[in-house]
Amino acid sequence: MADAGLIQDDERLRRIEAVTDAALSRLDAADLFDELLDRVRDLLAVDTAAILLLDAPTQQLVATAAKGLEEEVRQGFRLAVGRGFAGRVALTGQPVVIEDVTPDAVANPLLLTMGLRSLLGVPMFAQDRLIGVLHVGTLRPRHFTPDDVRLLELVADRASLANAARSNNLDHTAALALQRSLLPAQLPDVPGLDLAARYVPGHVTGVGGDWYDVFTLPSGWLGLVIGDVSGHGLQSAVVMGRVRSALRAYALVCDEPAEALAMLDRKVSYFEAGSLTTALYAMISPDRTTVRISTAGHLPPVLAVPGHRGALVPVPVDPPLGTGPPPPARRQSVVDLPPGAVLVCFTDGLVERRREVIDVGVEQLVGVVQPAPAEQVCATVMAALGTDQPTDDIAVLVVGRRPPRG
Repeated sequence: MADAGLIQDDERLRRIEAVTDAALSRLDAADLFDELLDRVRDLLAVDTAAILLLDAPTQQLVATAAKGLEEEVRQGFRLAVGRGFAGRVALTGQPVVIEDVTPDAVANPLLLTMGLRSLLGVPMFAQDRLIGVLHVGTLRPRHFTPDDVRLLELVADRASLANAARSNNLDHTAALALQRSLLPAQLPDVPGLDLAARYVPGHVTGVGGDWYDVFTLPSGWLGLVIGDVSGHGLQSAVVMGRVRSALRAYALVCDEPAEALAMLDRKVSYFEAGSLTTALYAMISPDRTTVRISTAGHLPPVLAVPGHRGALVPVPVDPPLGTGPPPPARRQSVVDLPPGAVLVCFTDGLVERRREVIDVGVEQLVGVVQPAPAEQVCATVMAALGTDQPTDDIAVLVVGRRPPRG
């Protein structure tokens, strides 16, 4: 009896090692799914093994990988949560065993066509959230033991980790590519003006909703934009891209910043409901002497003029975009931009700190902004207020009016 117990323990250990093998971590998700399904078929002596992942928007399970049931994947089989065998596993979040398969117990006709007699299915979770179902089947009647259930749950955990890594990598790569395509690779060379900018991500993904933009309009005016879409990751980057493109379009048909932001407010309210977005839009005249500024929930810029201390531009701050009924009319201010002056636009990540009122950071920023070349101003600002580990994205856009030559 003791020898039988040792043999049983050795077999259990062999099973566990087979699905926790460190070599599996070097496989991508698709190859790992295939390898795990091959191993579990061998270890449990079953005829079929399949993974169905949850499509959250439709609440359907989608056949993603299979051994012995490859046709299920080729047909793109989908099953509503709660329906059939796999649907019941997903609905209950618990293992389900069917020792005698009947037409009433399953929803996928392929299981009946193959002649499967017994099934075992377990849920797949990622951070306590259901992401799919893993099930195995046999062509002969089979009694699945508690050890069989535990082993299949271990395989499901390994598959869940691989899927989460794949999803995170895809989101991260896509978001980085999107954000890099939307932030100017190089600021334009604008006669009479000096431009510089910084962007520092404040999230582990390196992707957020802050952005800045500079463009010359057909009228000769120069458009400056800085904005912030709440959140991080791919979704924020996607919304930011749509808002940025919309504002560029409205800038072509609006002569005033306030008018463009009013149109953008309607767009965000209708098409981006639930996204908290702030933006500042400024227009610099063709002769570079004045700036028209309108802000939607965004902090005013800092202006430093030769011979004077820096100060926040006294522009009225209207509500953020898409947060409710539009204001009666969005407002704007006209500010002089004398030779040698610098205008510093920024997002709140630069001046906002935990356990500190934002006014402290704003006052610190105002204190360090002085007339100087734009690149030097950027460097000074980031040295004084930037951080090696920001908790929020930081975007800074500096524009200076060049002094007359000589």
